[in-house]
Amino acid sequence: MKRIFIAVLALLVSFSACATPWSQWQQVGRATLSWGPFAVYHSTLLTPDGNYHAQTWPQVLVIHYLRSIDRQALVNATEEQWQALGLMADAQKNGWLETLKKTWPDVRHGSEIMFLADEHGGQFYDRLPNSVITRPIGQPLSPQFRDAFLAIWLSPATQYPDLRSKLIGASAPD
Repeated sequence: MKRIFIAVLALLVSFSACATPWSQWQQVGRATLSWGPFAVYHSTLLTPDGNYHAQTWPQVLVIHYLRSIDRQALVNATEEQWQALGLMADAQKNGWLETLKKTWPDVRHGSEIMFLADEHGGQFYDRLPNSVITRPIGQPLSPQFRDAFLAIWLSPATQYPDLRSKLIGASAPD
């Protein structure tokens, strides 16, 4: 009897490590970012009802990497996007780039980084290639960070308007 109890307990713990707040949410849209002939990542936006409404929470952005990229390159790409959006003063004042350097892992083909945005701000999660375990990484982040980070993909001023259109469900997904 004791062995059965321990087996059931271990199973429950493993399932809770796999479950995410968004595991039952619906896809709003999906898009692939390519750089020249190379696909870099698939991105997916999920909400509880499958509809996108700007500044309505919760929502999660899932980035599934199709190539290996070190964390510094990810941070540099984020810095370039914030620069283009006019958000670098806020990023520098609040130390957001340093936070990302401490939070993000190097990614490999098949890695995922998720950003769960809610009314309190946001939280990063990651999943290693071929794993079912999703884990929080870093500390919860402010609403200002949440808005600046999501602006890279969801702002009307994004450098990737086609990707935005697909993510928010305004055009057919990839």
